[in-house]
Amino acid sequence: MKQHSLLSLAVMLAFTANAKVSQQEADQLGKNLTPLGAEQAANADGSIPEWNGGLTQPVAGYEKGMHHPDPYSQDKVLYTITNANKSQYQKFLTLGQNKLFETYPDSFKMNVYQTHRSASNPQFVYDATKANASRAELVANGNGISGASIGVPFPIPANGLEAIWNHILRFRGVDIETARSQAAPTAGGSYTLVETAEEIRFQYSRPEMTLDKLKDENTLFFFKQVVTQPARLAGTALLVKETMDQEAQPRQAWTYNTGQRRVRKAPNVAFDTPGTVSDGLRTTDDFDMFNGSPSRYNWELVGKQEVLIPYNDYRLHSDKLDYEDILTPGHINPDLVRWEKHRVWHVKATLKPGMRHIYKTRDFYLDEDSWQVSVADLYDNRDELYRVAFAHGLNYYEVPTHWSTLEVFHDLQSRRYIAMGLDNEGRMYNFDAKLSSSSFTPAALRRKGIR
Repeated sequence: MKQHSLLSLAVMLAFTANAKVSQQEADQLGKNLTPLGAEQAANADGSIPEWNGGLTQPVAGYEKGMHHPDPYSQDKVLYTITNANKSQYQKFLTLGQNKLFETYPDSFKMNVYQTHRSASNPQFVYDATKANASRAELVANGNGISGASIGVPFPIPANGLEAIWNHILRFRGVDIETARSQAAPTAGGSYTLVETAEEIRFQYSRPEMTLDKLKDENTLFFFKQVVTQPARLAGTALLVKETMDQEAQPRQAWTYNTGQRRVRKAPNVAFDTPGTVSDGLRTTDDFDMFNGSPSRYNWELVGKQEVLIPYNDYRLHSDKLDYEDILTPGHINPDLVRWEKHRVWHVKATLKPGMRHIYKTRDFYLDEDSWQVSVADLYDNRDELYRVAFAHGLNYYEVPTHWSTLEVFHDLQSRRYIAMGLDNEGRMYNFDAKLSSSSFTPAALRRKGIR
């Protein structure tokens, strides 16, 4: 009986992993469903409104290169959740959020605002997503995809693997340059700012990309990061080539070490290797809330629910703030964070038998309108909450794309956190960069890394 049940489960998983939706289902995109697969309609009580296209035009007065003015600056706080009243809002909170209230009962709070479904993408992304819906499939036991380009591969997901691939491949622009910083404050609040210059070339998302070219190149994106401050780390550099079929060719990575003045292949830049200059407060696959191969986990699509997530965090993104305004002991300044109620997909990742990772279980909450992982509750091998992470998202309306302005990972054991993506005191993302593949080679990395 047990063997029969396991066999039935295996057959079911194999079927759902490769299922494509019918054309009739795909035709719901742009009708009952948004072009990316979210529910178009409002929720029952109207606290989550109907999606009406999101933000598609820049705010008046905005010019490229500026930090983004807040289109919702006149909104007032609807209510504030604290440790004292959190029981009233349990159905909209994750276990990780509850744990932060308990860990910092006198300082952590959530200011909740009106919900705005601001997420949007260019029309060519919507068109590609609809085409992907009836042809995309998982390959290599879920460790790769085929039949998809440019848009979300699985706008009507059948399982957790498809949903997490939607996060990995969501549209974030094409060629991007940025200067960002990160900080890992001590329990007392002191920190050293680490500044980086980054370049990203999204091969998968290019408007001219074809299925055949993607298959031939087997490249999703290139990523290059160079540390510019502090002086003792300046010149340290990382290059990543992410592949589409990671069974055929795993991620390729190289690092440049200023002391050795050499570029080395770095096959360990993946999974739970500590993130670059992270003080051990995040893993490599924590970057962007989750990245890389999903092969070490079983993925369950738990379902959809309404959760309070960071959203439209334009105030947190403002160049009117200094980093010391944001970085406070225990967690970032809660008065600067905007929380909204949104529908999210709950995806649970459970470590496969025989696989190794410091996270045994990971609960991801994906914004239905953008496929961005907005909240992650991360458990250690004792099944205890280890870390809680938030992606503070907003619409970069000149593109347009919904992406995080800041990612924060809270380590509950050390009572510390790492804030990644600080850009208030730096230059803004350049979504009009013209990057070539030749900029993402070991030789180019060496040139960038030399001080």
